[in-house]
Amino acid sequence: MALTPKIGQSLSAGGKDDEMPATQKTENESGGFTAEERAAMKERAAELRAEGKKGAKRADGVQAVLDRIAEMAPDDRALAERVHATVTAAAPGLSPRTWYGMPAYANEDGKVVVFFQDSGKFGYRYSTLGFQDSAHLDDGDLWPASYALLRWSPAVERKVVELVEAAVS
Repeated sequence: MALTPKIGQSLSAGGKDDEMPATQKTENESGGFTAEERAAMKERAAELRAEGKKGAKRADGVQAVLDRIAEMAPDDRALAERVHATVTAAAPGLSPRTWYGMPAYANEDGKVVVFFQDSGKFGYRYSTLGFQDSAHLDDGDLWPASYALLRWSPAVERKVVELVEAAVS
């Protein structure tokens, strides 16, 4: 008779089954993903599946971005609408689309250049305007790649226009 332990059991020297203590780890202790992170990954997987279908058009990306903005909390929605209007005006060559469930704007190669992460996405106290490595914002050996965004103002709009124009130059 073969002595094969069951999962969660070990065999003692005498061949008796001894229960191994169960280890319970929370997601944070184990380094696992939070529910919000898992949701973002599921959204990205759906986006990738949608991109693979033939006939996907720029209009589909615009609609996906507008739909995502409409789902945001009122303060985040107001910021996202201003970011969307500003980015599309400053860089009409970028294509709106969603990226990990966030409004994003991609270059002609399909690479995301700039994105907007609403504060509610991961429970932050501020929204984020972020730039990916395809953005041309390099400034020596160190430069910012994302910006905290609390309120919209003419000064903020000027800075966003400047950043977006530099990113696509």
